[in-house]
Formats: sequence, C-alpha cells, structure tokens
Amino acid sequence: MNWLENFVRPKLQALVSREHSNSAENKWQSCPNCAQMLFLQELPANLYLCGQCGHHLRMPAPDRLASIFDDGYETLPEVAVTEDPLKFRDEKRYPDRLKASRAKVQAQDVVQSAFGTIGGEKAVAAVFDFRFMGGSMGCAAGEALVQAAHRALKEECGLIIFTSSGGARMQEGILSLMQLPRSVIATEMLQQAGLPYIVVLCDPTTGGVSASFAMLGDIHIAEPGATIGFAGKRVIEQTVRETLPEHFQQAEDLIQKGVIDMIVPRGELAQRLALLLRLMAGKQKSTEEIIEENPETEPVAIEILDAE
Repeated sequence: MNWLENFVRPKLQALVSREHSNSAENKWQSCPNCAQMLFLQELPANLYLCGQCGHHLRMPAPDRLASIFDDGYETLPEVAVTEDPLKFRDEKRYPDRLKASRAKVQAQDVVQSAFGTIGGEKAVAAVFDFRFMGGSMGCAAGEALVQAAHRALKEECGLIIFTSSGGARMQEGILSLMQLPRSVIATEMLQQAGLPYIVVLCDPTTGGVSASFAMLGDIHIAEPGATIGFAGKRVIEQTVRETLPEHFQQAEDLIQKGVIDMIVPRGELAQRLALLLRLMAGKQKSTEEIIEENPETEPVAIEILDAE
C-alpha cells in the first residue's frame, strides 16, 4: 500500500498534471488586445488575426511568406556566418541562446527570404521573425538582406522587406551595428537600378532597424496597430518625464504625421503589394484604369506613385 501511495500515485498525478498543462499552453493563446482565447491551430488559416477584434498578432516568417506569394515560390538558402564572433556571455552563452531560438523557430536566424510571384508579379521578400531573439539584427540578418537584394537585382524585380525587430543584436556588438549601413547600401543598389523597394512595417519595428533600411523604402506600408519608432515609449517617458499619448508610435498616429504611406490589413496585403509592383514597374496605363480595376484601392496609394 505504501508503494502505491508513495510512488505510483505521485507519478500518475504528475503525468496527468503535465499533460493538462501542456494541452492548455500549446493549444490556446490569449489575444493581447481583447483577451479572447484563440485556438492556435486555427491561427495560420486566419492569418494570425483575432476573430473577435481583428487584432494583428505577430506572424511567423514561413506563414508570412506563404500568405503573400503565389503557389510555387522558392525559399532562398539560409546564410552561414561566423557564430559568436565576440565570445559573448551574459546570463547565458550566446551559442546557447542561438540553439534555443533555432529549436523554437526551426530556422538558422531571424531573416527568412523567398523569391516568387505576388499576383503574377516577380518579387523577393525578406521577413524578420520576432520569435528569434526578438527579431534582433546581427551578421546573419545583414547578410540575408544583402543576398535578398542581390537576388532581386539578378531577377530584375522588386524587394519587399517585412520588419519586426527590437533593433541590433547586443551579443554581436559593433558587428551588429555594421549591418545597418550594409543593408542601406544594398537597398540603394536597388534604387539605382530603378527596382521597387517596399517596406512593410510590422509590430514592432524599433531600434537600429527603424533607424536604417526600414525607413528608406519607396513605399512604406504598416499593419494596423503596429508599433513603429526608435526608442520605446517607456524609455522616452523616463527621459522627458512626461506621459505620452495612448497611441504614441502606433501606425494610426504615424500615418497622420506622414511617416508612413498607408496602413493595409493583412488580408488585403498580397493584393496591394501586387498592385504596387505593377504600378512601380510601369505596367499600368492610367490612374483611372487602376481605380476602375481595383475599386477598393485607397486613392492615396495611386497619388503617391503618380507623384514620383
């Protein structure tokens, strides 16, 4: 009897408790905006949108690529760079953090890229995945952006970068910061070649990423509710010692100030990108025909391109 009570019963209780905990944690997620419980298995089909309030949750890079490209797109090879060049260690060794993030995200680093067509228009897309160390940008991310730009030059097509980042990766120090001018030079090559460069600002886009290539696009699109800025709101409040407005640094506030060109819901993004790529390639005949063929398109998108 003692063996059953002291050994078997605790083992069974621990097993049942663990399975119940895993079931609750792995199958549901609370919406950060309205607290609605969301079934994780349904999120990819719903484009990671809350069915209750429409909140745009952070989207994994593979799902993002699948949502914008036509069928049959090509995933670009992940880049190989020197790992832990500074032998950095804080609470954990940097290689241990990389190993944990790779196991979680199933990718080598933060940026994943692909080449294909969007609504029939050729494009290269590079996507930051915030799940990988907060979307921080290191040597691998910088190299991935450079290679994506080179592929766009080779294919003579547009480059679309989806940003979701906390900024430079501190574990790579100055080497991380050097990726900012590298990425800027890569995007300048596209602009010199007359190829479209579009930036989609996702939640959050901050730090060195927002201070470099993320704000140099021909067109800047933001997702609804995305936080976009350099320093975080809390840091700014502590510095200026004032309470900032509720929607400070959000896309809806920034579009009023002219920082971004348009806000596009995720479900309409692929169609809008295809339209912009056609416009910027000069494949459309007139503004009137564009509006007639795409009645839901915001006139501001046409006006921006006509002005250029």
